Amino acid sequence: MSRSIDYGNLMHEAMRGLIRKVLQDVCDNGLPGAHHFFITFDTSHPDAELADWLSDRYPGEMTVVMQHWYDNLEVTDEGFSVTLNFGDAPEPLYIPYDSIKTFVDPSVEFGLRFETKGEDDEAPQTSTPPVPAKLPDAQKKDDKSSRKGKAVTSGEKDGKTAKDAEVVSLDSFRK
Repeated sequence: MSRSIDYGNLMHEAMRGLIRKVLQDVCDNGLPGAHHFFITFDTSHPDAELADWLSDRYPGEMTVVMQHWYDNLEVTDEGFSVTLNFGDAPEPLYIPYDSIKTFVDPSVEFGLRFETKGEDDEAPQTSTPPVPAKLPDAQKKDDKSSRKGKAVTSGEKDGKTAKDAEVVSLDSFRK
């Protein structure tokens, strides 16, 4: 029986450690400059915690945007929790690192994508995924006085909605 080095899992562990360190810094110091994150995660992951209505609305995956508003960010070794505002209804989420599919900071064109063996039966790899579609003009508003996030479909344009990808805005609270 020969032993081999599992580079794919080692790389995933290192990438999740990087996400944890970045989120811990944001927890301690707030988001610096123009940095913001698009985080896509598996809503059906057994350790992910979100309201039933959110898991019903996003049964496979959900993308959250940490930019102008968030509350109660807590970072642990296994995942992070944060409260987001969905149409004036604050909802707590817990996102385990191993449920994350993509982590993108479009302000510096940085991205990580976690691929499973079921996806093309290849080893996990890093890459910069495409930045999600631009949000509608109403979502771009930086209304720091209201501090309200809003659920938005990434393909929403002129009243038409894409069915496969959805973006949930998370306006980041700055300290």
